[in-house]
Amino acid sequence: TDQGGGTGTVTWKSDRDYLISGFVFVNDGQTLTIEAGTVIRARTGQGSLASALIVARGGKLIAEGTNTAPIIFTVEGDDLQGSIPLESRGLWGGLIILGNATINTESGEDLIEGIPISEPRGVYGGFDDDDNSGILQYVSIRHGGTNIGEGNEINGLTLGGVGRQTIIDHVEVISNADDGVEIFGGDVNCSNLVVSFCGDDAFDLDQGYHGKGQFWLGINSTDSDQCAEINGGLQAVPALPGSQPLIYNVTLIGNPYNREEPAVHFLSYGGGSFNNSIFLHPGTGVKVRYSNKPGDSYSLFESGRLSLKNNILYPAEDPVPSFFCYSELGEDLSSQNLVMADSLASWKTSYEDPGISSGDGYTLLPPSTEFENLAPYSHDWFEKVTYKGAFGSKNWIEGWTLLYESGYIND
Repeated sequence: TDQGGGTGTVTWKSDRDYLISGFVFVNDGQTLTIEAGTVIRARTGQGSLASALIVARGGKLIAEGTNTAPIIFTVEGDDLQGSIPLESRGLWGGLIILGNATINTESGEDLIEGIPISEPRGVYGGFDDDDNSGILQYVSIRHGGTNIGEGNEINGLTLGGVGRQTIIDHVEVISNADDGVEIFGGDVNCSNLVVSFCGDDAFDLDQGYHGKGQFWLGINSTDSDQCAEINGGLQAVPALPGSQPLIYNVTLIGNPYNREEPAVHFLSYGGGSFNNSIFLHPGTGVKVRYSNKPGDSYSLFESGRLSLKNNILYPAEDPVPSFFCYSELGEDLSSQNLVMADSLASWKTSYEDPGISSGDGYTLLPPSTEFENLAPYSHDWFEKVTYKGAFGSKNWIEGWTLLYESGYIND
């Protein structure tokens, strides 16, 4: 529990049981180290009784699990042997990490969602994109998303103003009531993320997020929203970083029974780029909000700051509507949509079967992983691979994720 003093600088050890009750913070100046193989459970409860672990600005979380000994966050009473049904959601809060990196607000700061406004340790943002909030590796976050009131749920993993010196890779979020991973601004780079069966979006990138991502897997359930949402904010500030994530090698699997939701939705001044990726069951494809305002998502497309290069959309019954803009005011956008449809060809979009089957389980390793038409990798941070989507010859989710352990993934 936390009466204001936070966790302190301490190590949580794998041979002990940990129970989080209420909001527990890693305060400014504190470092919480969690050993590989440690299981952290959280008490159930809604509203003021919600439980979550929050790393405040200036605090650090060093959570280095391994492929054979992941760090697990779950709900009280989970025996890790099936006592909690796989798709149970909203049983506790989630993991929130806050930093001092730049975000797109007028003040350069904001209060993270999911935390009461009376809590000063919930503030994030600043002016240091090199900020370091620690390490998050081989971590599984299960059954979260408590509603703290008025439809304000906690995401599985929330990153607010997190800087690029923070290391985040091999993180699973499964069965969260809200978004799986939501990133508010900052410049943190994330690789090998697995999000499945969440109640809202798999990935939600907001408020000027300008980091990089590679090897992301998102699997929607029948009641999920879109696979990925990129949102610049309700009123983006032009002088500050816009939402310009640079993403490679993503596999997004939408709901095959619902064509109403898109695979990717750019809205409210959100831009960025998805490359060498696979969108399976993409619904309406990729949609872009047009508001006829400077810096809106359509204008970012026009200026080359919103793109989708060398991706696969499958199945695509009609490729033309797979990439389109829309307006909530009902304008005629037929000429704009013709331009957008033409761009899919210039971006070498293909509609071939990637060899990923869906049904009782998913096969993530295509019969052929080699592709000739790949977008070049634009930064040394990216691993330069010769395949599209999140998987090549190695199924990297095996051994540490509940998704694989539950039999939804097979080779």
